[in-house]
Amino acid sequence: TLIGTVDLKYDDVSYATVHQSAFLRCGMMPVQPIKELWWFKIGASEERVYYYDPTSVDAALMKRARRSSRDNTSLEIHPTHLSDEGEYKCRIVVWDNTGNSTEPSVPISKEARMMLKVNVPPEKVEITHLTSGRNLSLRCKSEGAKPPVDILWTKTSPDGVETEIPDLPKVREIEPAGELYDTAEQIFYQLQENEMIAKISCVVRHHNTNTTIYKNITFVSPAIQNALKVTMQRFAEPVLYSSIENQDGQDSKTGLVKISADPGFKVLYNTSVTLRASAPGVFPEPRYLWWVGDQTGIAGRELHIDNLEEDKSYYVLAENPLGRVVLEVPVHITTSDYSQWNDSSRDGDAMVNDTTEGLDTGAIIGIVIGALIAVFFIGFAVWYWTIRDGTHVFSPKKEKPHTIDEETVPFRSTDKPLLRTISTQTLEGRRSRREPSI
Repeated sequence: TLIGTVDLKYDDVSYATVHQSAFLRCGMMPVQPIKELWWFKIGASEERVYYYDPTSVDAALMKRARRSSRDNTSLEIHPTHLSDEGEYKCRIVVWDNTGNSTEPSVPISKEARMMLKVNVPPEKVEITHLTSGRNLSLRCKSEGAKPPVDILWTKTSPDGVETEIPDLPKVREIEPAGELYDTAEQIFYQLQENEMIAKISCVVRHHNTNTTIYKNITFVSPAIQNALKVTMQRFAEPVLYSSIENQDGQDSKTGLVKISADPGFKVLYNTSVTLRASAPGVFPEPRYLWWVGDQTGIAGRELHIDNLEEDKSYYVLAENPLGRVVLEVPVHITTSDYSQWNDSSRDGDAMVNDTTEGLDTGAIIGIVIGALIAVFFIGFAVWYWTIRDGTHVFSPKKEKPHTIDEETVPFRSTDKPLLRTISTQTLEGRRSRREPSI
């Protein structure tokens, strides 16, 4: 723009990113001696932002504003706030004698107006999901961006190849949040049979601030340690099988199935126990199925067993669209205080620890030797007193007949309870002796 004999160079619109530097250009061509430099922000009134007088004053009326080192007349704001967006005006007063050195110089005022647009990258991105078998509903939401973001979806194979998912049924929403925008997009995806997929990503792109954010849903199948592929009559195809006694809980692999028992894996006769299954990190969320013997399975994370009368092995299936595993869960009857057996079973690890402490080897040897010496001396004493008295210590003696008064004998019943309360989530029945065939 040519004003008088000075050409002011400026941009009609300048862009800045919040918390970074903003640059508003207002330069002169050719450069003239400056008498005054003013910067204003235009609103309901002109708000003074910066003033410069080369003779005495260089004052930033806005503390974050300063003259640019590029040309001494442009303005820089650092850090930029969202409230800095708006229209600005620069006014430059120069001395000009129109090229006649004999005439006194006169001040000439030049002005230019421009817009500053402040962009804001997304503050937060989150992804949520709902699953039903092979059907996935994924929702990705970006919050606090200006202008609104773009969202696309990709999937990555186990070997790391990422491709965009085309032709997705989707629902997109953009909602104002003050001066910013929240953007959400929901998609519906169906896993195909035997589809090899490692993750699905929501890719949020904010072109104005050159920002890209990934939020991933990682697919993980349930897993067990020391697994064998076995054939079970319950399933048409072989499954991976193991027992909780072969699970040490130390593997760092994601998705290990864990079993806990309350009060423990060893319980008193005719008492109850609750078994719980979990698979941290597995996606989609697995379904669980419990059974014993050839009984119909019970679905759910928990299995409650009432009035356990004998050792039994229960089985649990953990399955999602990527895979399935079966764990055998033995529960034992004990006649002693079982609290010492069950402390380790409460932490959710699929393992049983025997906390009984054994005797030292030296102590056992000492006890055996002491017992042998005691038996020797007792035998010697019996033999000595037998020879001395000439009697037979093992001669049978006649005993007085023993009469039992039935009315005074304490009642002892070994009969099993006649009445048993069974939970609706209880597996009872005959003991299963069938083992998985490997």
